[in-house]
Amino acid sequence: MNNLKVFVLLAGMTALFGVVGQALGGQGGMLIALLVAGVMNFIMYFTSSKTVLHAYKARTLSPEEASGLYATVDKLRQRAGLPMPTVAIAPHAQPNAFATGRNPQHAVVCVTEGLLQLVDQDELEGVLAHELGHVKNRDMFLQTLSATMAGAISNLARFGLYSPTARNEPASPLGPLLALLAPIAAMIIQFAISRQREFKADATGAQISGKPLALASALEKLQQSARRIPMDVSPAVAPLAQVNPLSAFKGLSKLFSTHPSTEERIARLRVIAAAKG
Repeated sequence: MNNLKVFVLLAGMTALFGVVGQALGGQGGMLIALLVAGVMNFIMYFTSSKTVLHAYKARTLSPEEASGLYATVDKLRQRAGLPMPTVAIAPHAQPNAFATGRNPQHAVVCVTEGLLQLVDQDELEGVLAHELGHVKNRDMFLQTLSATMAGAISNLARFGLYSPTARNEPASPLGPLLALLAPIAAMIIQFAISRQREFKADATGAQISGKPLALASALEKLQQSARRIPMDVSPAVAPLAQVNPLSAFKGLSKLFSTHPSTEERIARLRVIAAAKG
């Protein structure tokens, strides 16, 4: 069901790209916008791990530096049928974790110092399994795809506003309004895809660790800590964290959240635990 929802969202974004392209840029504008967004995201895709680690001030760890953490990741990745990822740590008091890398062969799993001080072993396994779930589900590729489409729509909007149309037709009076609203709509769809992948990573992580309630407990601790302990990190990389490290979204602003509510994630994990008996 999660994969179907993501497919529908991507189809909607593709349709939006087509509508905006024909209205604002014509076929030539569509091609230029897609190429620009594609190149930018292609570069980001292949340099993501270094960029993200730098943004979080993280450093990679050897097995000798953190034997317990390394052994836990190794155990879980074997259960998931994944290659051993690079293990890293970020010097933040806020407990959190993230995964990055363009594919399972180049994956990085990073935890903060605050996480290791807060959670117990079962909760740590739940958190790490969630991040390995992102790796197993190839979410970096999917997020790059959705970001490319969203970026192309934004490029089209700028192209339509500041460049003459590729066709010798009068400009539509709805052009400026479409140019304003289309990037917002694309961003909302992109964030909706991100929220669905968090649910999927929770479910995959629960399967890998076999401890959905431990992951639920960890998420509750992480969310409470995120509200109390600030993290100095760029908003551009904040969505990668297991819980949003910058703020909690409520009400209408939930549309612009890259993460589902922690309460809903916990509720779903409890359903998974109940189904396991």
